[in-house]
Amino acid sequence: MAVVVGVILGAGSSRRLGQPKQALPLGDTTLLGWAVREAEASSLERVVVVARGEVATGRAEIALADAGDGTCSSSLGSGLAVAGPCDAVMLLLGDMPGVDASVIDAVRAAWESKRPWAVVTRYDDGLGHPLVFSSEALPALRALHGDKAVWKLLESEPDRVAEARVARPLPRDVDSWEDYEAVLQALT
Repeated sequence: MAVVVGVILGAGSSRRLGQPKQALPLGDTTLLGWAVREAEASSLERVVVVARGEVATGRAEIALADAGDGTCSSSLGSGLAVAGPCDAVMLLLGDMPGVDASVIDAVRAAWESKRPWAVVTRYDDGLGHPLVFSSEALPALRALHGDKAVWKLLESEPDRVAEARVARPLPRDVDSWEDYEAVLQALT
């Protein structure tokens, strides 16, 4: 079996929401805590959480976000540094709690079945996270700069990207109070 490390990006500045969304309450934990718990419950061998400070975890390791430029790719670099040697890295978002352990496991299985360069999740209504990148793709990930750079990388290599089909709607990414209230209603 391959070694797949989950990297949860949870160090965003929450500019659109106006306060750190990672710490918003969700059930008996926080928005970020929910994502961490689901990743820890999955079949991932290791889980790395990129955060700006303390995060309650079970088995996950913490990668403190470097000062960098505050972008997603800066956080990604911090997470990849802690992930270490592996066969693949699965990128997860700390503000998308609808990605549960069953989705993580289904996407991992899709990657393991053929081990392509990358896998993107195809939901009923669009593409989304989690994303899986094989070890062969890690140098390209480490070289990224700016926001949305991961998606641009995927778009630049369409013949090397497979899709993992998940029969459910695209989980909500919490970027606004409306998103947060919808997630609260759906998950608690």
